[in-house]
Amino acid sequence: MNQVPRLKEFYVKNVIPALEKEFGFKNANEVPKLTKIVVNIGLSEAKENVKVVETATAELAAITGQKPLVCRAKQSVSNFKIREGMPIGIKVTLRGNIMYEFFDRLINVAMPRIRDFRGIEPNKFDGRGNFNLGLTEQYIFPEINVEKSDKARGMNITIVTTAKKDEHARKLLDFLGMPFKKRDNK
Repeated sequence: MNQVPRLKEFYVKNVIPALEKEFGFKNANEVPKLTKIVVNIGLSEAKENVKVVETATAELAAITGQKPLVCRAKQSVSNFKIREGMPIGIKVTLRGNIMYEFFDRLINVAMPRIRDFRGIEPNKFDGRGNFNLGLTEQYIFPEINVEKSDKARGMNITIVTTAKKDEHARKLLDFLGMPFKKRDNK
C-alpha cells in the first residue's frame, strides 16, 4: 500500500553509487538529490473569464495528483488590466513520493509524446543546481482529455536539487533519465 516509487528505488540503488564514483563523494549525504518540483501555469485570460481558473486547476490536479494553489495579484497593474486579488496563475509544489511519481511520468510517458522531440536543452540550469523546463501544452500528459479541455496551456516546471554545482545536477538528472540533447562536439 505504501509502496516506494520506482524512480526513488532506482535512485537509491543505482544513481547514488554512480554519482559517488564519478564525483568522488565520501558520504552518501553529499550526493545531490531531488528536493521538490514546482509546476506553474500562468492564467492571463483569467481576468476576462474566471471559469478558466477552475478548468486549469482541475487539469493540473489530474496531472500532478495534488490540488493546486491559486496565485493572486499582489497589487493592481493598470497597463495589464489587473486588480489586486485577481487570480493570475496556479502552482503545485510536489515533494516526497508524489514528486518521484510525477518526475517518472514526465520523462517516461509525457516527453515521448511531444511532437518532433529531439531532447531538452541542457543549459537551463540556474547556477545553483536547479533546472527549469517549459512545456507549451498540457496535452502531452495522458491524464488530460483533449475533448473536454478548452485550450492548450503552457506550464513551467522547476526541478529543485541539493546540488551545489550545475554539472552535478545535470549528471543527477541524466542518471534519472532526463532526455538531454546530445552535444555535437563530444
